[in-house]
Amino acid sequence: MSKITIALDGPAGSGKSSAAKRIAEKLDIHYLDTGAMYRAVGLDILRKGIDPLDRQAVESEMAVIDVKIRFLEDAQHVLLGEEDVTDKIRKPEISKAASDVSAHPAVRYRMADLQRQVAEEYDLILDGRDIGTFVLPDAAYKFYLTASTDARTRRRIKDLEAQGIKTTIDALKAEIEKRDYNDSHRELAPLKQAEDAILIDSTDMTLDEVTETILSYINAKEA
Repeated sequence: MSKITIALDGPAGSGKSSAAKRIAEKLDIHYLDTGAMYRAVGLDILRKGIDPLDRQAVESEMAVIDVKIRFLEDAQHVLLGEEDVTDKIRKPEISKAASDVSAHPAVRYRMADLQRQVAEEYDLILDGRDIGTFVLPDAAYKFYLTASTDARTRRRIKDLEAQGIKTTIDALKAEIEKRDYNDSHRELAPLKQAEDAILIDSTDMTLDEVTETILSYINAKEA
């Protein structure tokens, strides 16, 4: 059986990660959280006192940064050097730093290379913003998952509250809108739907409905 590679792109809060994890379970393949890789870079940059917007400084750090992916008992772990930072990269300030550094070409090239290496070894579903357009343009399956800004804000609020992180709807909505703008206007591989990707608007869909919709396209193609 040929290797399965599924690209799932879309803006922040569209439900990509949750859907990708469900699909990975259903198909018994690995889920590669590409956003976690950029968050690891953001964490590294902040720890070293580097301004995420300082392109030259960030590019210099890309020459020495050591980000690795490990699958342990089917769970993805992100390492900086030998330190497992999987649980340290989910704070809002890390999310913002990840968005800022991802605008630098050197970061995107470095992370894309790492993602391709992982994709060569495993059956994968990857979610991000440029998987189908830049990282794996030849992926067997491509989907673009979106939702309204209000729906994405509500979902993100629930996620943060579950983690005990307090914020306001207005502040979070503004952050999401800014991130959308940054992601869709960056120089290299901006956020956009690949021409051959299937568009799914999850605004009024449950996670189960999104998962089954994506699986129905995959099953139809496999049949």
